[in-house]
Amino acid sequence: MDRLAFNAAAAINEMRTGRQMTTNELANVATPGFKRSFESAMMTLKVQGAGFESRLQPQAFSSDNINMRPGVVIKTGRDLDVAMDEQTVMGVTASNGELAFTRRGDLKMNSGGVLELATGALVRGQNGGPITIPPGFFVKISKDGSVFATNPAQAGVAAPILIDKILLRDASQVALERREDGLYKVVGKPTNEDIPLTGKLATLTPETLEGSNVNAMEVMVKLMDQSRSFEMQVNVIKQNKDVDESGGSMMRASS
Repeated sequence: MDRLAFNAAAAINEMRTGRQMTTNELANVATPGFKRSFESAMMTLKVQGAGFESRLQPQAFSSDNINMRPGVVIKTGRDLDVAMDEQTVMGVTASNGELAFTRRGDLKMNSGGVLELATGALVRGQNGGPITIPPGFFVKISKDGSVFATNPAQAGVAAPILIDKILLRDASQVALERREDGLYKVVGKPTNEDIPLTGKLATLTPETLEGSNVNAMEVMVKLMDQSRSFEMQVNVIKQNKDVDESGGSMMRASS
């Protein structure tokens, strides 16, 4: 009976990976541009060492490739909101200074007039540097990522001035994975490495935001299924304990 309890306990331990992935998705249902990346499954491994040759143990394995399925696009009318089209990603500077990528498009200007994400990561310009907006200027972003600024104090009809162009990359030819800071990098490549250029034009949609591609109902159902699986394994362990106690009582009575 020890094998039954051992396997049930091992299954509970391995299910933690799936629970972590599910709760992470549930926590980001309302995060702009969030992409599902975690997928997990169970596989059976043969336990090596002393014991029966039939001893097997469940083990979880997972993948962390970004699922680029688009989320719902919402029209906001805000000048600094952008939604990446198709497989486009935006280049930003992570907190450690490295190049990283994201689908998040809720931009803002910090106190120094530098364009950044709501999370604080600096948006990169076409040449890799930050995009700085002159104080008091109005900002408009075009579909190709060009950032224009207009001086409201200028007499007459103010002509927009091209400040820079947001670093956009087409990620249709590469696989992306999530970094520890939540930004993206190319699978199998060192951090800070750029995405190779393709013949496809990377574009965005101004004044809109892309929602998360997580299906809240699907995640809730998955969470309930995991909870029931956990309860089932705990019940197996409890029933195993009851059977052992009953067997011990019968042995004592017969002696």
